[in-house]
Amino acid sequence: MSTRLVELAPAGPVALALHGGAGGRVPEQPEQQEAFQAGLARAHAAGWRVLAGGGAAVDAVCAAVVELEDEPLFNAGRGAALTADGSVELDAAVMDGTGRAGAVAGCRYAKNPVLLARRILERSPHVLMVCPPQSLVAEWGCEVAGQEYFVTGARRRQLDRLLRAGQPGPRTGTVGAVARDRLGRLAAATSTGGMAGQDPGRVGDSPIIGAGTYARGGVVAISCSGEGEAFIRGVVAHEVDARMRHLGLGLAAAVRSTIEEELTARGATGGMVCVDAEGRVVVGYNSAAMFAAYQGADGIVTLA
Repeated sequence: MSTRLVELAPAGPVALALHGGAGGRVPEQPEQQEAFQAGLARAHAAGWRVLAGGGAAVDAVCAAVVELEDEPLFNAGRGAALTADGSVELDAAVMDGTGRAGAVAGCRYAKNPVLLARRILERSPHVLMVCPPQSLVAEWGCEVAGQEYFVTGARRRQLDRLLRAGQPGPRTGTVGAVARDRLGRLAAATSTGGMAGQDPGRVGDSPIIGAGTYARGGVVAISCSGEGEAFIRGVVAHEVDARMRHLGLGLAAAVRSTIEEELTARGATGGMVCVDAEGRVVVGYNSAAMFAAYQGADGIVTLA
């Protein structure tokens, strides 16, 4: 499990990077790869419009993640992985550089869980809410959706295969985004359906602040994807921030050492997208594939 990094120097006053999940393999068919790339590009465009218009980093990451939640190819929102009982339980988190954070786990009613996490950040004295009732989702102005919206035929077939084989599903597949806006503000957002065939009630790293999602003003914003239990045990997102602040490492070095010591050393795979206070972007992963998008010298670059 070698660590691979993509590092981009600051290219302007704003920066945005997003991911569609770390994975075990790349799409086998050209049309599959093109579909993933198109979905990533649409999400990046949504976030970039916010930043280009002078909007806040937290608005940009939420806009990008909403696009990914709405695209059934990705493991978040509609088309998310199914639990062992065939239902969808969604997790999401949003954090900005001021330390404000909101997260939701086991969500069954919000069409876009990332927007419910945003409402928690803005309107609740709490940080993490589990299984929020449909009434609260509606009260807070989030669009309500039933299980029939989230569950797709492709995911039902995947679960059937896993149950017949008696094997656990892939432990990867999450979406997320990080951004720096014109005022230097940082934000991160992450959303997931978890593992295919997971036990109902299981929660991974995505809604755990410091594990799968983290942002600290003047330092870094991080969104992760991979084997959630390892990210929780290693407090991986916060570890990147800590290595930058306490060891004086640059972003790339902090990402590489964190992946190698907290994931690879545990026999776990995954990746992350990060942006630092200067707008430097790093995509790092030790998995076979990492679906990501960022602004390159000649436009949007997608990894899929």
